[in-house]
Amino acid sequence: MKKLSARRRHPLAAVVVLLLALAGTGGLYTAFAPASRAKAEETAQSLAIEEGERLYQVGCASCHGTEGEGTADGPSLVGVGAAAVDFQVGTGRMPAQQPGPQIPQKRNIYTQAEIDRMAAYIASFGPGPAIPAKNQYNPEGADAAKGGELFRNNCAQCHNFTGKGGALTYGKYAPSLRGVSDKHIYEAMLTGPQNMPAFPDSVLTEQNKKDIIAYLNAVNGPETVNPGGLGLGGLGPVAEGLFGWVFGLGGLVVVAVWVAARTAKAKRS
Repeated sequence: MKKLSARRRHPLAAVVVLLLALAGTGGLYTAFAPASRAKAEETAQSLAIEEGERLYQVGCASCHGTEGEGTADGPSLVGVGAAAVDFQVGTGRMPAQQPGPQIPQKRNIYTQAEIDRMAAYIASFGPGPAIPAKNQYNPEGADAAKGGELFRNNCAQCHNFTGKGGALTYGKYAPSLRGVSDKHIYEAMLTGPQNMPAFPDSVLTEQNKKDIIAYLNAVNGPETVNPGGLGLGGLGPVAEGLFGWVFGLGGLVVVAVWVAARTAKAKRS
């Protein structure tokens, strides 16, 4: 009887064994699962860069160099970042049809997946602005009035007051912003394409950029009308004043001359 009692297990022995098993399983998962996930992500990134390099060599290397170092026909791409690639290729400006003072927007020839791979490859040349997430450029809840103030202070000199674009020097121009996607407007402010200066977050914060996008959507939306009459291109008070002087005052002068001529003719008769 005493021998059987000595062999009897403690009531908590099964619980202790179960806890040890769970702890061991959790430790093994912690040790190996993150490494496997990180390795899978690294592999996917390597494959994206490899595919991006293939696309780059076909469509970009002739102007920008085989490793993005730049040539006489195209600038260096070292450090431009993925956001610049997403903007330039996503709006069809790149690959360019021909060199010139301004590369116009045209139909895009790449899918978004191809653009992402090309951006990953060019981003590997050096650190630069990343492609923004949707929450960074989504203007929902942004202050359009504040955006209008920021736009007039920083952008209207080239794009005019409502973003309809304008001429610059030596054949360059500021393009119209009507119909441009929120993401591409954000990327343009972030990277400063072609003749445009860059506005990093140290100059215009992420919220500032959202406010500007909200303003442009408000003044260039499909439901936008000109409650005051003819919009005159949205060029602002100078153009409107000039229109008033030339046509308004000119019309009054013509009417005055006509009345004076009829009055003189009536007196002679």
